[in-house]
Amino acid sequence: MAKNNSNYGSDLRKILWIWAVISIIVDVLFWFLVGPHMAPGRLTETAKNDQMDLNILMICALPVIVGVWTYWGWSLTHWGAKQNGPEPIGGPAARSNLKVQTWWIASSSVLVLALAIFGTLALIMDHGSGGGEGPNPVWMPDGPVTQVETAALNGTATWSPGKILPVQVIGQQWKFTYRYPTFGGFETQQLILPANTTIVFNVTSLDVIHSFWAYQLGVKADANPGVNDVAFTETKGTGNFEVRCSELCGIWHGAMYNSGAVVSQSTFQQWATSTQAATAANTALLPKFAWTYTPDANGAAGGYYPDGNLTPYSSVQVYGAKQS
Repeated sequence: MAKNNSNYGSDLRKILWIWAVISIIVDVLFWFLVGPHMAPGRLTETAKNDQMDLNILMICALPVIVGVWTYWGWSLTHWGAKQNGPEPIGGPAARSNLKVQTWWIASSSVLVLALAIFGTLALIMDHGSGGGEGPNPVWMPDGPVTQVETAALNGTATWSPGKILPVQVIGQQWKFTYRYPTFGGFETQQLILPANTTIVFNVTSLDVIHSFWAYQLGVKADANPGVNDVAFTETKGTGNFEVRCSELCGIWHGAMYNSGAVVSQSTFQQWATSTQAATAANTALLPKFAWTYTPDANGAAGGYYPDGNLTPYSSVQVYGAKQS
């Protein structure tokens, strides 16, 4: 004989209690034991916020997982049909339960809408930082970003501890190089950043489409030729991070990565000053600092992008485009 509606309702209440207790335990353990170690870490304010967002999503997702497993386990242990035995569940309660269906649809809808609102507010409150928003970001961090970038373009920008630091990221087959306009516009393959500083990444490309992905910084921006893609973050403590290209850009795309570091402000200033002096001869050969550069075949993979074809591959064929 099939179970009646009251027994089925009793089973559902037991499942609900088991689900609630296990969910609370799992969420608490995750929050205190796993959450602080979740990617991408806390090297920057953006990464810290990303970690928080991910932890909140996991807190919401774990009860759903527990609910599925709890219902499955109860069904397996209590409602399984025995060989030559009676049907364990039957009647109207087995075919449909309007209360359960309504509760499931309502709770799922509320959860999805709440997460959508949360994600939008998190993006706005973090000024949209981390992801490239093109040359004119919708949300800007606090501080005189426009003035700093204008000064960088004019060659009059300087940096001191506590100020905003613009860094240009240049993608090229197959590596990233970095220019520091507040230190004479020198170019290097090392991405060194000062701690406790707002960083403005200006990301572009010399050839094909690349993508600048500094995972531990919580920053990702496409590197498009002829486009200045802006992303922000604020460094916190010191530590190392990796930079990878996350856009298929050719045969050596998988090897297009390097390492960077967030160091103390005094260490950064010492490094930047010494690097500016050591690379002065190379910097003199580079074009004037600009947000984008005309793609040139001679510049690919060389870290050198002249104004026009000074050393073409062929004395007959002209490569790239000359700048006026």
